[in-house]
Amino acid sequence: MLCCKAVLVDIDGTLIDSAAAVERSWRTWASEYGVDAEEVLRICHGRRSADVAAQFIAPQQQAAAVARELALELGDLDGVVALPGTRRFLDGLPRGQWAAVTSGGRSLMTARLAAAQLPAPELMISAEDVVTGKPSPEGYLKAAAALGVEAQQCLVIEDAPAGISAGRAAGARVLAVTTTHQATEVADADVVVTDLSSVNVTPIDDYIALRIA
Repeated sequence: MLCCKAVLVDIDGTLIDSAAAVERSWRTWASEYGVDAEEVLRICHGRRSADVAAQFIAPQQQAAAVARELALELGDLDGVVALPGTRRFLDGLPRGQWAAVTSGGRSLMTARLAAAQLPAPELMISAEDVVTGKPSPEGYLKAAAALGVEAQQCLVIEDAPAGISAGRAAGARVLAVTTTHQATEVADADVVVTDLSSVNVTPIDDYIALRIA
């Protein structure tokens, strides 16, 4: 049983399965910019496109490269679906006590949530809202502040090492799902589950109780 005042949840790989679309888009991008696709895919999960592009593209080309990657991802929503248990999990969370914190852009995340037939969160901290992306804790700290709680009172739900590091750096407890990474790769989380179908939500007064089945 985990108890918290608020849940802060990642989107890509945590709520929705967009892995195939992400890989297709980054492979196309890598080919167009003449960089190693495998190296790009090794680091891109859970990180902002701007931070990934900065490792491969000259500074004067980075803005155009990030815009191109966004266009590729917005143009490819094939196979984007909700991960098991996601809709039930979100429906169980009390309004005003959860937020999404994503390394993706707002327009892309909104489009992917719609493609997966999931509701857009009332509060979303996206790539545009932070100066430094995951593994920086900035996004999670901003989300907690916007909900009026301390980050230490929150549970972060993530699928990628960068996001887990961000949650822990914010001072939150972290639950990881093994939807995109092996359990050994997300072992820094406090709790590791296969997906959200094993997490049951019960609001109790001002708290949220999460029972792991």
